Amino acid sequence: MIDGVAVRELQVNADERGHLVEVYREDWDEFDPDPAMSYYSLSYPGVVRAWHRHTRGQVDHFVCPSGRIKVGVYDDRDDSPTRGDLDTFVIGEHDQRLVRIPGACWHGFKVVGDEQALLLNMPTELYDYDDPDEERLPPDTDEIPLDWDEMPY
Repeated sequence: MIDGVAVRELQVNADERGHLVEVYREDWDEFDPDPAMSYYSLSYPGVVRAWHRHTRGQVDHFVCPSGRIKVGVYDDRDDSPTRGDLDTFVIGEHDQRLVRIPGACWHGFKVVGDEQALLLNMPTELYDYDDPDEERLPPDTDEIPLDWDEMPY
């Protein structure tokens, strides 16, 4: 796994009414540093939201409470022991996990399956509308060796 990436299986507490899943606890090691805000985005089937990275130290924490997404993380940090590594994770309704993403790594996701998906992110920095902390690349860039249509099995 890429240096700084962490994955936590989330406990699904289900009964006849539905289920409850804890997505943040201050005693989890994956939240270091702690989130400064949270937001969710809704994306339609087949939509790819990639690639971007943060240059001022932000760490993202992805959870997909509804639908399914393929998360990609690519490490091109000069000082990283995992430089050149690519991680992918399929997370969502039937595989509830938290993915911690060092913001300096390129990252993004694609909605997989026939349903729309919700992505919940808990970044460690507040979004600055006047000076956003992000660099972007197109989803099909040759700089990152990921085929969004290939599923990791």
